[in-house]
Amino acid sequence: MRAAAFTDLIGPDGVTLIDRETPEPGTGEAIVDVEACSINRHDLWILQGDSAMVDAADLPFVSGLDVAGVVRDVGDDVSTVSPGERVVLCPNQTCGTCRHCREGPESQCREFSLYHGGLAESALVRADRLLPLPDGVAAATAAALPTAYVTAFRMLRRADVGPGDRVFVPGATGGVGLAAVQLCDVLGARSVGTSSSAAKLDRVRDLGLDRGIRSVDAGEIRERVEADGKVDAVINHLGGEFTGLGQAVLRRGGTMAVCGRTAGGTSTVRVADLFLRHKRIVGSTMGTQHDLRRLVELVAGGDLSPVVDETFPLEETGAAFAAMEDREAVGKLVVTP
Repeated sequence: MRAAAFTDLIGPDGVTLIDRETPEPGTGEAIVDVEACSINRHDLWILQGDSAMVDAADLPFVSGLDVAGVVRDVGDDVSTVSPGERVVLCPNQTCGTCRHCREGPESQCREFSLYHGGLAESALVRADRLLPLPDGVAAATAAALPTAYVTAFRMLRRADVGPGDRVFVPGATGGVGLAAVQLCDVLGARSVGTSSSAAKLDRVRDLGLDRGIRSVDAGEIRERVEADGKVDAVINHLGGEFTGLGQAVLRRGGTMAVCGRTAGGTSTVRVADLFLRHKRIVGSTMGTQHDLRRLVELVAGGDLSPVVDETFPLEETGAAFAAMEDREAVGKLVVTP
């Protein structure tokens, strides 16, 4: 089979199409013929050499978390899926025995990790991590869900967002940001989002953004957000200075959920404001398999339409990562082996 492997950790030019032996499923495993695999900032960090989990000794490395396709074969002791079934993969890898695995949420598992291997014609996966896809849900649409939309969904839940709440989403045109905006619309919440691009903001307004702010200046953004009052929640996938900004615009008793570090790995928190105004800042990584199942149901029911900006054949995987680096996309970039 063919795979788009990372053969050098130098960015998009480090992707090479290679041939690998098609895997055979072991006990509890399944082989999925990959119809679609979306890419994420997580993959790009690995490709740029900015991830502690992969180094030169691991090359060639096949990344790709968000797999959708058709089950080709299953191993022994698999009863949850069958060959020929259309599926989407929950990429969570957990120990299955710790308190969080037993009682939930599994995303807080002490050994939590993520699946890699979807940027290939076939993927060897744990069969119990596969969810069936309804006929009306396309593979590329399903592949958009597992990382960006599950992450945003879990963050909104952690921030207790409900109907009528006002939610600040800095970087509203990114993968998690756009997912949060769309899910706010599903939940009946009002979203306030930012971008440096007027064109991208216009696109996200069409997808449910209630108020867009074109700016990258934290002071200006704060002034314009607070012109309509403090917000109930902040969905922060950027980190860096946006954590301090998010804390500043948050109402008394509000919650900010943080899941990323695109804008920087270090943030400043005003401690007195935090405890005197009873604000919460919570970390959040991915979500649960149940979250993914619920999102598939929302898509199948017509309540949610994940946005795919562009699809790429497997041999153009490097171009997909170049498009991610360019930051011009609105929605997911999906490789279609």
